[in-house]
Amino acid sequence: MSTDIHGGIEFRHPGVDTDYYDGEPWVAATDLWPLYDETDYAAFGCLFGVRNYAGFQPLAPDRGLPVDLSSGMQHLGSSVLGGGLHSASWVSWAELAAMDLAAEPDHFIGRLTWCTKSLPPTLHQQLVSDSWPPEALSAVGVPPADLSGATKRLEWTTGEVSCTYEPLTVGAVLGPETDWQHVFAVMKALADRFGDDGVRLVVAFD
Repeated sequence: MSTDIHGGIEFRHPGVDTDYYDGEPWVAATDLWPLYDETDYAAFGCLFGVRNYAGFQPLAPDRGLPVDLSSGMQHLGSSVLGGGLHSASWVSWAELAAMDLAAEPDHFIGRLTWCTKSLPPTLHQQLVSDSWPPEALSAVGVPPADLSGATKRLEWTTGEVSCTYEPLTVGAVLGPETDWQHVFAVMKALADRFGDDGVRLVVAFD
């Protein structure tokens, strides 16, 4: 059974702690799904420790929901309390902006993806260590000679199979070429107005 992510982005109202503002401290900016609707366990593990098969040091695991969760995100809290969602957590833009994109996980060095050209096409993905498992080698053939020590994404074709290898780093799963770019772009834009610690991503998983 697959695991999906749910949540959204909040910002801290600049009027908090002033005499003129009596609203809630955090305000919902947008749900997560218009910006990100992928299922990527390497990213989930890297950020929140969920399905962390690769062995990343998670950035913000199991923090629970913020006590001052915005009213616009209360549906998320209801789902968590009702048992429909689990592993709730949150992370600030300040923490995301400070990530070491070169950091590597403990268990694997890369991620291998291959897709058959036959109809219907079939997509496969597998984490690999220095010694590739036999099932991966049988599917994609002998990898290119320059794969050892690769620092960027590589693509090749073996017969009717299209293959891609990417080194497994924080940047590979969360960097500007990933599906997270839209989430982080919105958070950065908000942080330019409300401060790096005044913007956060709140999530839970099913």
